[in-house]
Amino acid sequence: MNDSPTSTTSAATCSCCGAFIASQPPETGDPLCERCFLEPLAAQCSSCGDLNAGFAEALAEALDLREHETGLHSRRVACHTVVLAKHSFPHDERRLAQIYWGALLHDIGKIGVPDRILLKNGPLDDDEWAVMRRHPDDGHHLLSHLAGVEDAAEIVRCHEEHFDGTGYPRGLRGEAIPLGARLFAVIDALDAMTSDRPYRKGLSFDVAKAEIVRLRGSQFDPVAVRLFLDEEPALRRMVELKCSEADFGRADRPSPGRA
Repeated sequence: MNDSPTSTTSAATCSCCGAFIASQPPETGDPLCERCFLEPLAAQCSSCGDLNAGFAEALAEALDLREHETGLHSRRVACHTVVLAKHSFPHDERRLAQIYWGALLHDIGKIGVPDRILLKNGPLDDDEWAVMRRHPDDGHHLLSHLAGVEDAAEIVRCHEEHFDGTGYPRGLRGEAIPLGARLFAVIDALDAMTSDRPYRKGLSFDVAKAEIVRLRGSQFDPVAVRLFLDEEPALRRMVELKCSEADFGRADRPSPGRA
């Protein structure tokens, strides 16, 4: 994302794994690739989970690859949803683990969405939207077969709901939506807006922030937006790290355009 004031395409080496990466601003400390930055956060978040951690992480990454998502999208949004959730549940490790798993596997129901719909460049028609809108319920159904992840399954089911009741699949409103899903909605929107797509460049953090604030009370829970603003430094770093690696990775390639 070239509009980020901290983007760079100069080379550095990850201080953890030695991978060749884009260099990072001095205030971030030793340079880390995104994977190594997220690894300890993910391990901490999932330490009390009941899922097979390695399998769940691999499944989430496979879903990202299928949907051509940016980098480690699912792990990124899961870790940073927990950053917000710690304000509400600072000592409840089980609850934080459930929120992590729900955010990590939010799109597991898209396994059943055909590629012609999931990867379509243009807008979806009514029939295609009907298929797409089933993915939260399908994801909930898949996770419901696993014992001990009921809260995570509810987050998966509710992650497309809007605070004002205009979301799907059930049109839930306000606190009828699990808090983890309300927190996730803000983080997922931030990640989506600041990521490049085939039809547009990613937005800067500040532009995305303004849009999230504008939608406070409609799409987003005001409490979740307040926590987002409280954690702005950590979330800004999330975006900077993602975007610096994306810029470096495409330094010698033309910017993507609409197909």
